[in-house]
This record gives sequence, structure tokens and C-alpha cells, in this order.
Amino acid sequence: MAPEQHSSGEELARFLRARRTQTSPRSAGLTPGPGVRRTPGLRREELATLAGVSIDYYTRMERGKETRPSPAVIDALARALQLDDAEHQHLRDLAVRAARYAPRAAPAPSRAVRPHLKQLLETVRPSPAYVVSRSMDVLAHNPGGLALYAGIEDWPATQRNLGRYLFLHPAAREVFPDWENQIRHCVSRLRALAGTDPDAPDLTQLVGELLLKSPDFAKLWDRYDVTGRKITTKTFQHPQVGKLTLAFQGMALEGTPGHRFGVYTAEPGTPDHDAMLLLDMTATHTEPTPSQQRP
Repeated sequence: MAPEQHSSGEELARFLRARRTQTSPRSAGLTPGPGVRRTPGLRREELATLAGVSIDYYTRMERGKETRPSPAVIDALARALQLDDAEHQHLRDLAVRAARYAPRAAPAPSRAVRPHLKQLLETVRPSPAYVVSRSMDVLAHNPGGLALYAGIEDWPATQRNLGRYLFLHPAAREVFPDWENQIRHCVSRLRALAGTDPDAPDLTQLVGELLLKSPDFAKLWDRYDVTGRKITTKTFQHPQVGKLTLAFQGMALEGTPGHRFGVYTAEPGTPDHDAMLLLDMTATHTEPTPSQQRP
């Protein structure tokens, strides 16, 4: 299952609808009238009034018919919807894309990892580290970088994806004590990527699979959140080494668009560092050789 391809303006409309239905009248400074409101969040006419645009114009935007809103209109809608900086920028990006969108076949993303990056993965040991694609496919790793996600090594290399792991692997809820926060962050990241490149094959394949197989993913996907708390530390409840809390740093890699280098660290001499070292040692002994790895 894959999401349908999107026409010009459709993703902009989808984002506006999602944010409108999640903005309460009271938070927008309106006093709800008597009776039960059938519309969750703001009504179209309320948002149009708050943003200073005609109801007809806004309705056409939300139906994907108006694809060239001015920057002033976009900024007014962002203020009315109380978007934060990241959401505001996402709205701008969607408007730019709607104005210039021309359907074209997107190239398949590269899965190649340069040799010096594989060397770097070994250099940072015992810190767990990996290289992931923009859709969170695990493209390369050192022993701890894979072992940290307990059970993911049972999947073929081409199926190892951190988003797929969070939603579909039975061990994920045990490994992450704050699993709900982890999945919200994951969906927000994928939503932001898919919003400005919704027909990219790497994203549509993963999103389609998760929509089909995970009700938790589908529920969060419908919310269309594109921001979340930056996760700088992660706590793992690992079946081999117990609980460990590690600092996380992700970095974009030059020369391979969308690829990122992720590394976990802990202060030397702490129990977390000891557990990290034990994980690296244990994973080294169980890591298959290249000839043993599944394709």
C-alpha cells in the first residue's frame, strides 16, 4: 500500500485542514457560541476572518484549488493558527511547492555509503553509531549501533529501518521506556519530509507500509504534526546490558543528500558508559561476518 500521488496544492490543503481542526476557538481568541459545535477546532469562516482573507479564497486553498497564495496570506494564516517557527516554515515550503509543482519521476535514493564513513563508524567505538537515509533506513553501522535496537538484527539488511522498528518490531516498546514520545518524533520527521516531497519512492513505500500495518502510525499521521521536541538523549532498556541513557547527536553528511550520521555517547566512568562498552563488546562477538550477512 502506498499513499496516492499528490496534485499541486493538495499537500498545502491537507496541512491547513489538519492545523485548523486542532486549533481551538478559545486559544485563537474567539468566544464559542451556545450549542454543540459539529466542527472540531476552528470553522473555515473563523480562520478566514482571523487571517483577513475571504471565506471563498480560504475554502479554495483548503480544497487545493488555490495554489499561489501570497507570502502575506501564508504569514497571516500562520499567525491565526498559532504555528511555531518550524510549522510556519513548513507552511511556507508547501506554498512554494504548490506554486511551482510539476509532477516528475523522482530518482531512487542512493543507499551507497562511502568507505571513509564506514571507517569513521569503527573509529567512534565503543559509541554506537550508524548512517541512515532520510527515510531512516539503516545503511551502515558499527556493532553497537545495530545492537542498541535490540532485535533489529533479525531483519534482512534491506528491511532495517528505525521507523519500521519503532512501530512494527515487538521489542520496541520494551526497548524505549518513552516509546510514545519516540513515535511522535518519528512521525513528525516523516511528515515534514513527505510534505515537500510527497511522491518520493523511499518515503511513500515506508509510509504506505506503516499506514497499513500500524494503527498508532495512522493516527499520528492524520494529525499532521511536523515539529516535536528535539531528542538529545535517549534511554534504552536493553535486554542484554540493562538500562542506559545516552546523549545523541545526528549530523547531515556532505555529498550524499539525505544521509545522516548518528552517534550515541556517555561520560567515561559512568554506569551508562560501562553499559555502552559492554554492548559494544557483546555485539562484536555476535556480529556476523560479511559473508554471513543476509542480503
